[in-house]
Amino acid sequence: MTKEQTLPKWFNGQLYKKGDTVQNRFSGESFELNAMELSMYDFVMGAVQLMEMGMFNTPHHASMVRKGTDWFRKNNATAYMVLLD
Repeated sequence: MTKEQTLPKWFNGQLYKKGDTVQNRFSGESFELNAMELSMYDFVMGAVQLMEMGMFNTPHHASMVRKGTDWFRKNNATAYMVLLD
């Protein structure tokens, strides 16, 4: 039985209609994400990239990244391990 996923109320990213395959930028390993997972993944990775460039490197943005990775751990632990760990 598959657990139904929902995005948290704090999520303010784009919600995609379709999923896609995503590749870990370090390991090259790929994982197929559904639309909701892809939406959260892009939200997290976008925030990470902005923080790495020195933009929006605030406690609030770090908290959003942490909340997004926590969401992944709860909703798709395998995807989390492949893409975000």
